[in-house]
Amino acid sequence: MISAALHGFVTGLSLILAIGAQNAFVLRQGIRREHVGAVVALCTVSDAVLIGCGVAGFGAVTAALPWIVPAMRWFGVAFLLWYGWLRFQAARRGGEALMPAQDAPAPLGQILATAALLTWANPHVYLDTMVLLGSLSTHYAPEEAAFGAGAALSSLSFFAALGYGARLLAPLFAAPKAWVVLEIVVGLTMWTIALTLALG
Repeated sequence: MISAALHGFVTGLSLILAIGAQNAFVLRQGIRREHVGAVVALCTVSDAVLIGCGVAGFGAVTAALPWIVPAMRWFGVAFLLWYGWLRFQAARRGGEALMPAQDAPAPLGQILATAALLTWANPHVYLDTMVLLGSLSTHYAPEEAAFGAGAALSSLSFFAALGYGARLLAPLFAAPKAWVVLEIVVGLTMWTIALTLALG
């Protein structure tokens, strides 16, 4: 059981380390210190649910309803293009100084809705959590649940480190120009992912 959980943790961590839309958003919220705990919790719980579904056999569902994956794919493309455009607009306006004591945080509902869309509308998330981790878990039978638990723990560890560790960059992002660079990088990340999804 311990071996299966350890392999699940390492495999899950290796998949989640890649820079993606979800990670970029968590990093941005961590730097802004806006609803970090809620964002980390939503991303972690979402990953745990998806990993659990993968271990339980999501492949059978996609085989029965093949239209689900393409529908999620094109919805994800549209959302990532829109969110990337918002980030470019923020950069065009000149960025923002990081002054948590003075700036009013964005509404919690808005932040969670964006985090949920960046998580659940991204087909790459389903590929990594449900398809890949789900299929790999079968190699650890009858300890598939331990493998999945290890993978879910890796998500919690990563998102917590990313969200709360980002505040170490706060001095750098006190300058508006640094925010311009961040917004451009996040925007390019969103559009690059959208392009890769559109091209299949």
